[in-house]
Amino acid sequence: MTTENARLLRLATNASVITASLLILAKLVAWLLTGSITVLASLVDSLMDVGASLVNLVAVRYALQPPDEEHRFGHGKAEALAGLAQAAFIIGSSMFLVLNALDRLRHPQPLTELGVGIGVMVFAMAATAVLLTIQYRVVARTQSTAVAADALHYATDLATNAATLVALVLALYGWSGLDPWFALAIAAYILYSAVHIARDAIDLLMDRELKPEERQRIRDLALSVPQVGNIHALRTRRSGQTKLIQLHVGLPDDLTLAQAHAISDQVEARLQAAFPEADIIIHQDPLSLGDEGAEGGPLLGAVRSG
Repeated sequence: MTTENARLLRLATNASVITASLLILAKLVAWLLTGSITVLASLVDSLMDVGASLVNLVAVRYALQPPDEEHRFGHGKAEALAGLAQAAFIIGSSMFLVLNALDRLRHPQPLTELGVGIGVMVFAMAATAVLLTIQYRVVARTQSTAVAADALHYATDLATNAATLVALVLALYGWSGLDPWFALAIAAYILYSAVHIARDAIDLLMDRELKPEERQRIRDLALSVPQVGNIHALRTRRSGQTKLIQLHVGLPDDLTLAQAHAISDQVEARLQAAFPEADIIIHQDPLSLGDEGAEGGPLLGAVRSG
């Protein structure tokens, strides 16, 4: 992990906690003044945001620690654990909102101080938009699972804030009965985002392969090195910020060990240039063996054309 990536991850997690804390204070005031169940929905979502962001902050700091004697592959999967924790927070918040919205449908209550509530929600949307801008830039640079999960649920926050704003404006014009229905819609959207976050975290924990286009790029780069006849037994996964790449390269039988090693170094150099954060392991096989190690057949193997 580069120093710049570590700095960006710390920036994103700190900004997330600060923003969520500010939004909680603002929305708490708005809910106490308006009595809106939709504002309560947005407040609960922000409370979940703080909990998830704190988990994120701790997890990212742990994931940034270098490998040690007990964790030779580093601590990157802490990010996936943080993603699962966030999903649990979000599912809990959606269930809470459903129960409160159903109760409000059975027992309607008048809404007050709607102007204050509208002003708070406009502020909340602006603050969330600034945070998302920071997070998206960090994710584009670092590919962090934890920050991506955090950004996803702040994007959900932006949508819930917009729905809350619409509900308050409608209430201002006499449509206060729609307030709990907007809260139910927000709860459904929150639950959907939780499933998405959990799925991404589980993929990382279960060592899901890299994207097909990344795997194809690995094959193409390896085959671009002179004397590499085929690529097989390609295995890839991610652990936090680190991509792990393992592959076998088929080389001419008459090469010396030193020559085969030099060619493997060239393959590694090209892959490292394309995937700077990767941990790469290359095994050399004689071309006469074909692609016997290709566990899974053509999907894992590639042969130089021509």
